Amino acid sequence: MIVLGIETSCDETSIAFLKAEKNKNGFFIMPLGNAVASQIKIHNRYGGIVPMLASREHVKNIAFIAQKAAEEVFGKKNFAEKINLIAATKGPGLIPSLLVGVNFAKALAFGWNKPLIGVNHLEGHLYSFLLPKNKEKKLLSFAQLKKIFPAICLLVSGGHTQLIYLENLYKFKVIGETRDDAAGECFDKGARILGLSYPGGPAIANEAAKYRIQDTEYKIQRLPRPMADSDNYDFSFSGLKTALLYLTQKLGSQKTKKLLPALAFEFQEAIVDTLIKKTCKAIKTKNPKSLILAGGVSANQQLRNKFKEELKKENLKINFFAPELEYATDNAIMIALAGFLNYERASEARKRRSKWKNLKADANLKL
Repeated sequence: MIVLGIETSCDETSIAFLKAEKNKNGFFIMPLGNAVASQIKIHNRYGGIVPMLASREHVKNIAFIAQKAAEEVFGKKNFAEKINLIAATKGPGLIPSLLVGVNFAKALAFGWNKPLIGVNHLEGHLYSFLLPKNKEKKLLSFAQLKKIFPAICLLVSGGHTQLIYLENLYKFKVIGETRDDAAGECFDKGARILGLSYPGGPAIANEAAKYRIQDTEYKIQRLPRPMADSDNYDFSFSGLKTALLYLTQKLGSQKTKKLLPALAFEFQEAIVDTLIKKTCKAIKTKNPKSLILAGGVSANQQLRNKFKEELKKENLKINFFAPELEYATDNAIMIALAGFLNYERASEARKRRSKWKNLKADANLKL
């Protein structure tokens, strides 16, 4: 079947097409095209997402992006008859943004008389590591999947930081999450404190890359690793952001500017160290076969590299999975995959209920 994926949970307008089939051996998947319209330039001046501006841009872009994606995959011919399933993000996210994608999906499903399934955005991230590169074919055999699960997933994004235990592809449970700011949100706020651009993760990573540990001229005090040693799997990043603010105020604007690479490096290390320590704690306790890294922050190369180093150092012999960089941030191809997997396992009665009128946006949807 061919699945049309629609993603508008935050500030990325994305439309994608996925070819997917289930057979006796497993799942065959092939991304056919994934178009994304970014709003970074619009929100950069505010240092974060402005919900109503994001919604306005989704309205402006979604039909154009859909047409662009369709033409890249199918040419200029009519493609509606080729679509077998529509999958749209229903939550969590910003409700003004979600409504644009949900209503667009409902209009298409009604007009084309196609089944429509709502997808949890976090589930999309959870499955993103399974996706091959665009136009590449991949067979997810049942034998391979057995070697992956059970697994621990660290899902880190602008709005969520969660540790998830996956018993199998469909059965999972959140075992830890942030009590305040998410890791991605902390990166954004830290970048604002340091006078760097939005989004904060890439801006801080780029500045941190300029720092050389051997430069004694740039030594600064160590920032805290909040809740890193607590006896649970939860996170907290608001105190780290405050510690950075107090440090920059103590240093003053001129010295902060001079020490910017060192400050960015230490701030990034504090987030990365905390994420890794808590995740390794969960691995040692739960004994999974695999570690899965997912969400926008999973694109951070320092986080990926240090995870591999720590797993080796702690002699934790498990599989390590992370999505292709193009699928780490919000995108519709992961929504198409999650929609396909959920539709395939649904009962015939549930499939019959996959109608346009039954889909509703839920900004506070839980995993």
